[in-house]
Amino acid sequence: MEERIGMESSIAIAEVVGRCDVDVVAAYPITPQTHIVEHLSEMVANGELKAAFVPVESEHSAMSVCCGTAAVGARTYTATSSQGLALMHEILFIASSLRLPIVMAVANRSLSGPISIWNDHSDVMSDRDVGWVQIFAENGQEAVDLTIWAFRLAEDRRVSLPVMVHFDGFIVSHMIEPILMPDHETVRGYLPPFEPLLRLDVDRPVSIGPVGIPDIYTESKFLQHKLVVDAYQPIVETLEGFGKYFGRHYHPVETYRAEDAEVLLCTMGSLSETAMTVVDRRREKGHKVGLMRIRLWRPFPFEDIYRAVGAVQTIGVIDRAVSFGGPPGPVASELKAAFYRKPQQPRLVEFIAGLGGRDVALADFERMFDVLLSTRKTGQVPPPAFVGLRE
Repeated sequence: MEERIGMESSIAIAEVVGRCDVDVVAAYPITPQTHIVEHLSEMVANGELKAAFVPVESEHSAMSVCCGTAAVGARTYTATSSQGLALMHEILFIASSLRLPIVMAVANRSLSGPISIWNDHSDVMSDRDVGWVQIFAENGQEAVDLTIWAFRLAEDRRVSLPVMVHFDGFIVSHMIEPILMPDHETVRGYLPPFEPLLRLDVDRPVSIGPVGIPDIYTESKFLQHKLVVDAYQPIVETLEGFGKYFGRHYHPVETYRAEDAEVLLCTMGSLSETAMTVVDRRREKGHKVGLMRIRLWRPFPFEDIYRAVGAVQTIGVIDRAVSFGGPPGPVASELKAAFYRKPQQPRLVEFIAGLGGRDVALADFERMFDVLLSTRKTGQVPPPAFVGLRE
């Protein structure tokens, strides 16, 4: 059964983590994810959740504890944001290399400096190559749903990889929404007991994390890359299974009014819902515009991108992070690389928007669509633009 409840998204995520029967939560508070682990600690303290809550001295320690608990076969969860994710960086590689099925919420927030507690995607883009499966939620309901799914995917013995569930800090994490919250038995019916693929066992001792000498390091990295790439099919299958069970369907790439679109705007995260409003407005004016939303960030969904784009030759890409000194938009760079192998490459128009929590208003989306329609007409691709930049 599911009950519709008005609840802050972070609290809802914590509640559903409890219904996933986690064994260990190891965490350190950092804005704007603190409410998740704070509520989980209350659940443990009140006896509502039979789990070990490990309060640590840093995010580096949090992920280190998670690696240890996952390695012995405990269903393990944590959450972080921004500088906390950056402090975990060293250990994130270890978690994925050891195939430890940890689930982590990341309430996306800008990185210093200057100091900013507000939302953008600079934290996730700084950790795109750590070997974790990474997926984006656009609202609280999706963050709840994808948290349940993340345990199912991470613990799938074909995968056995850690998973990050990304959602926008404050914009989603602190928003009170009507959430369809499944009860404990409903979640248990979807999520089987954890049977780890690999487990540290004193009765069957093995070496874990040994030195990778030059003779084997390249092969180990090749196999790790292949493992992440091969996770794509289980991702699709488990998302389909989630949809059949709960009635809410998710896909690696999703579109909105794109069937006959002449231009597409590509988004990730909560901005997608605002963009839909402007797509509707433009459609009422007869403009054939559409939206492409990337949900699965790693493994990168190449074929889904190609299907979503189809014959469209003008695409705008909104990045909420900056690759300093290079092509400024990391998502745009990924799309350029994806289409480089295709015989006909679409024109990609790059927008940098919403940095450090800067509002991206409806009027900003209107101007972006104006640029895309002009690019389609003239064939001239403008240089990357920082939306709303004050001069």
